[in-house]
Amino acid sequence: MASLPQTLARLTLGSIMVTAGVLHLTTQRQEFQAQVPEWFPVDEDLTVVGSGVVEIALGAGLVALPKQRRLIGGLLAAFFVAIFPGNIAQYVEGTDAFGLDTDTKRLVRLFFQPLLVLWALFAGGWLRRTDR
Repeated sequence: MASLPQTLARLTLGSIMVTAGVLHLTTQRQEFQAQVPEWFPVDEDLTVVGSGVVEIALGAGLVALPKQRRLIGGLLAAFFVAIFPGNIAQYVEGTDAFGLDTDTKRLVRLFFQPLLVLWALFAGGWLRRTDR
């Protein structure tokens, strides 16, 4: 059974992911397009739409399917790892998006990606103590 902190982490992260996914498809679409690295071989709009759909699916699953939280939390952590090269490219290429308009801001953002991975793993029940 999930603890209260784990349940809150799961519901909060799931809700954030659904919101981010919807923003990928609507009002923030151009901002997300600016974050797609130039070297990425898929059209930037298709990349943004695809990642938005994935974010909605994973976020909704995390909220609505608590019995599948381990699977979905693991998939979400893998998703965060998969998109990390794009965040690195935003820093290296000096791309402005979402208020990340200095190298310092873009660099600081890179340190938050591992926290998102840990959050997804915690919400999914991967980071439980086994000595109980």
